[in-house]
Amino acid sequence: MAIVPLNGIELNVQTEGAGELAVLVMGTGSPGRVWRSHQVPALVKAGYRVAYFDNRGIRPSSECAAGFTIDDMVADTAALISHLGGPAHVIGTSLGARVTQELALAHPSLVRSAVMMATTSRPEPVQQAWSRSLMEMYDKGVEVTPSFYAAASVTRNLSPATLADPAAARDWLQLYEFGGSSLGPGERAQLALSDFEPRLEAYRAITVRSLVIGFADDHVLPPRLSREVADAIPGARYAEVAGCGHIGYLERPDEINRLLVEFLAAA
Repeated sequence: MAIVPLNGIELNVQTEGAGELAVLVMGTGSPGRVWRSHQVPALVKAGYRVAYFDNRGIRPSSECAAGFTIDDMVADTAALISHLGGPAHVIGTSLGARVTQELALAHPSLVRSAVMMATTSRPEPVQQAWSRSLMEMYDKGVEVTPSFYAAASVTRNLSPATLADPAAARDWLQLYEFGGSSLGPGERAQLALSDFEPRLEAYRAITVRSLVIGFADDHVLPPRLSREVADAIPGARYAEVAGCGHIGYLERPDEINRLLVEFLAAA
């Protein structure tokens, strides 16, 4: 772990491996170490220097509780790539995919290639409702029980194919319950980013080599939204992975890692 001052804040950054730089950008409310379960080892084995970090809002990076914008997160990632001697292959999921798209648009010289998983170019009403509900509970000091939050999160984030296995379902429930249901002020600030202006037309100007991955059973950001992004970006490749939900990189890691390594190697 290394706390690095960048873009006027502090980011908690970890790097592993050697070779071309690959930077991984996590989604809402999750720490960068989630990538360590599957993607980091696979990319290091494939010969990449991999950087993963806690986005602003996620401790021990700066929480920035007063709020921030997607542009702030893009600037953070750009500063990190420059600090690490980019350009970089940039891989993001969910909110991290939106950061990746905007980075590719605003700073193409820093992006060797871009991968966006479970992404969108426009707000999704159900996801907005979920985020607003969590923000309202935080603002009112209401905290749901960890068991309820775990059940809701598993239903939202995982594929029915995964939950059809009772043992796997119990394991995921325990994992989410262990993580707890409480929000910090920085996580609340990240949730506010679910409300944004549509960006599809802007993405038609992206020139970076791009791969968009949709997860077939994603109820949070359905794959049709990822496909829209792929269709907008000139020359982008689209791949859809069956049998996984919003956290497909954890449900189907072997397939996700295969897609990542093959795409990056062809750059």
